[in-house]
Amino acid sequence: MQVMYIATATSQGDGREGRVRTADYRIDLVLAHPKEFGGSGEGSNPEQLFAAGYSACFHSAVRNVARERKVAVTGSSVTAEVGIGRLDDRPGMGLAVTLQVSLPGVPVETAREVVEAAHQLCPYSNATRGNVDVQLVIAESAQ
Repeated sequence: MQVMYIATATSQGDGREGRVRTADYRIDLVLAHPKEFGGSGEGSNPEQLFAAGYSACFHSAVRNVARERKVAVTGSSVTAEVGIGRLDDRPGMGLAVTLQVSLPGVPVETAREVVEAAHQLCPYSNATRGNVDVQLVIAESAQ
């Protein structure tokens, strides 16, 4: 792989109860365990950050595929839901992701083709493939 960009972030404190900051300070967040894990919920958490990154990256892949296929995707959006929980088959925790893709005015079959192709293109999808259960959902706004 030819690396074209490197993002750098540092976690300080107690991991999930600390602070995370990028080298350029564009992201500087206090972290806290979600209430579901006994925390205060008064800060961001790694799952939110992963959801934000995955939704943006996948949306970019969707728009690139749509542009190549000459499919108009005005008003498109991608919502990523990232769940965390105990693994069933071994010790430890795992992630599950649902990507909801809204392509208003795009026929459902065309939307499905664009989303499946984007899933092959997206770096986050390529990184998680075989490791994280990723569900692709075409939102009802597709016609």
